[in-house]
Amino acid sequence: MPGRRYLEEDDDDPMLSMVNIIDVFLVIIVILFILIMKNPFSSLIAADNFTIVHEKGGEDIEMIIKQGNELVRYQTSGSIGTGEGVKAGVTYRLPDGTLVYVPEGNP
Repeated sequence: MPGRRYLEEDDDDPMLSMVNIIDVFLVIIVILFILIMKNPFSSLIAADNFTIVHEKGGEDIEMIIKQGNELVRYQTSGSIGTGEGVKAGVTYRLPDGTLVYVPEGNP
């Protein structure tokens, strides 16, 4: 009969569907591995020195500094710092983008 399909030996083999599932998982694992390797933070972990500035929104800013094996974390308190000091000079930006510092005081 033309519309009837005859079963072949491999049609009822449950291992064929398992092989297809394993192939799909292998493809997913390779894609995840590529994404992990392209992650910019994975290179930071291996670096000796780096600085990360994280702005949480508003005035909350966190700064993480790694120098060698030492990892230091700074977090803003939201208050403005005060101190004593004198004006040391003026900085000007030239049209080409360079900065020039001109100290004040005795010439």
